[in-house]
Amino acid sequence: MAIDKDHIIDVLKQCYDPEIPVDLWNLGLIYDINIHDKIIDITMSLTTPGCGMAQFMAEDIKTKVSNLDGVEETTVQVTFDPPWEPTMMTDEAKQKLGFSPTPSKTQSENVSTEWE
Repeated sequence: MAIDKDHIIDVLKQCYDPEIPVDLWNLGLIYDINIHDKIIDITMSLTTPGCGMAQFMAEDIKTKVSNLDGVEETTVQVTFDPPWEPTMMTDEAKQKLGFSPTPSKTQSENVSTEWE
């Protein structure tokens, strides 16, 4: 059975930053998922470079993704390039944390930017 990226994303939605009640996927902390046969390479970031939970979150990802059928190994690389920022969150995460959702094109088109 081939490893499906959507299954990996479903698992990542079960991994949380213990300090924030939103999963890592919706926080926008997962930058890349590469599938090489039975090896999964995940690149992620943290909300702040000094986050003390980095090892905990990486181990949680490794454990959960490695439990998927067909996965033999999971690696997690942490990067700060680009640095994470709140605009990387999904609208679901923004709503849960009290941020304004990303305006739709029709909303932003109706906003006048000219001064009278």
